[in-house]
Amino acid sequence: MTRTYLPGILAMAAVVVASNILVQFLFGNWLTWGAFTYPVAFLVTDVTNRVYGVGPARKVVLAGFVVGVICSLIGTQIMGEFGPLVTLRIALASGLAFLLAQLSDVAIFARLRGGKWWRAPLASTLIGSSLDTAIFFTVAFSGALSFIEPANDVSWAGEMLPLLGVGPISPLWVSLAVADWLVKLSLALLALVPFRLIVARLTSARPANA
Repeated sequence: MTRTYLPGILAMAAVVVASNILVQFLFGNWLTWGAFTYPVAFLVTDVTNRVYGVGPARKVVLAGFVVGVICSLIGTQIMGEFGPLVTLRIALASGLAFLLAQLSDVAIFARLRGGKWWRAPLASTLIGSSLDTAIFFTVAFSGALSFIEPANDVSWAGEMLPLLGVGPISPLWVSLAVADWLVKLSLALLALVPFRLIVARLTSARPANA
């Protein structure tokens, strides 16, 4: 049975690896290129959930988590301009955000799967994405959690600036989080099209007794 949803596992692994690489490259003032690839993880999870069920979807999530941990371990050994590419806070934030957000997505999708076709993927992705952003940026950059890794100076993320350059004064990391969240929400809507097409393709290709 694992071979049946192996493409989902491989797709999730590819998304996680690509996002870990692309997060190193800036896109404008508030985003990295990884912000545009990572949300595809929710599409992979939701397609697996719709076609194969909750159990396989959780296995795909677990595979993505393991790949993410490996990427983080590799990142801690690569030195950038300001130190290791991945710090303890970044690794912890990334792992927690991915696992909790994706498992929430799976659970919410399962609860809503009996409704209109778009309801489960949209609601689960919106909620999961929001949770992902909140957990990652808070754990990684909030000054209140500096005790996690005292030697890691993230004071730059606390610089007080207008939100996204135009809003009320807030820490820089909040602007980064809001920009990331807006991208995720936009892609959650756009992902409904490939979700519908991929699910239809996979469902029609499955044997009747599968």
